[in-house]
Amino acid sequence: MASWSSLGFQDSASPLMEQLIFFHDHAMLVLVMITTLVGFMLASLFFNSLTDRLLMEGQTIEMIWTILPALILIFIALPSLRLLYLLDEVNNPSITIKAIGHQWYWSYEYSDFLQVNFDSYMTPSNELSDSGFRLLDVDNRTVLPMNTQIRVLVSAADVIHSWTVPALGVKADGVPGRLNQVSFSVNRPGLFYGQCSEICGANHSFMPIVVESTSTSSFLSWISNSSDN
Repeated sequence: MASWSSLGFQDSASPLMEQLIFFHDHAMLVLVMITTLVGFMLASLFFNSLTDRLLMEGQTIEMIWTILPALILIFIALPSLRLLYLLDEVNNPSITIKAIGHQWYWSYEYSDFLQVNFDSYMTPSNELSDSGFRLLDVDNRTVLPMNTQIRVLVSAADVIHSWTVPALGVKADGVPGRLNQVSFSVNRPGLFYGQCSEICGANHSFMPIVVESTSTSSFLSWISNSSDN
């Protein structure tokens, strides 16, 4: 049986995802208040003729019905526009990597380092370790330092793919012949799983993404070993 925690978002691992969860909770609170108010009024109409008369007649109630929804929309729109601006903002990235979608795997290039590039394939079920996750683990993880501004350039070699990691609040389409970019930072160490979110063919569900967040020293050691190989 699924737990209640599985009904919400994944735990955030970036400031962007924290803001997305906050906006979701904000919008849900507004929706619950609207639903409660409208439900109460509809119930009152069935049992109270006085309420019926006050709600359906008069200039005052018509003004309330006009002004109140406009205020609610503003109350939702302002934080939404702020969040859209934050998601599109690119702050002087310290590291840039390029993610290229293929049918059906990802290729990565670390643009700031020489000869650091690799392909990332899903680990077959018969090769998974006991601690592995079926359809989510890969043979080569995308290693990134935490508390560092990262820019990911996303493209594709064949059809449209989507580089998506929910815990980081990141989703960018990879379009052949074009470059999209996303910027984020990871605020805690760990493994964060994602998948292609576009229906890109028969094996669409078999091209997962694994981001491994480590300390800066561990990342530099990994880069050094990758360059040597």
